[in-house]
Amino acid sequence: MSESSTSGVRDMTVAAAFAGMRSVAPVLFRAGCPDCRGRFELAASALRLAIGATNRTTFYSFTCPDCGAVVRKPAGERIVELLTGGGVRTLRLHSTL
Repeated sequence: MSESSTSGVRDMTVAAAFAGMRSVAPVLFRAGCPDCRGRFELAASALRLAIGATNRTTFYSFTCPDCGAVVRKPAGERIVELLTGGGVRTLRLHSTL
């Protein structure tokens, strides 16, 4: 590129660079409580994902907004993919071997 064609990029403000961007809607996950049988949607920030060494130690958890119960459910590969892609905070559990 020539000097003149790159000088416009260096002079661009942050506001101009992001002017055409739209805001991104937050990801919501559908969930249900086994205690009160409530059905609701939760933001990624309301969920936690723990990835263990096996399927038995990989799960997601949340607190039911209806009854306050702490809910823990198993998470297979597809659930892990969806939750991590949606911004859910992840904790990797280490084995003690």
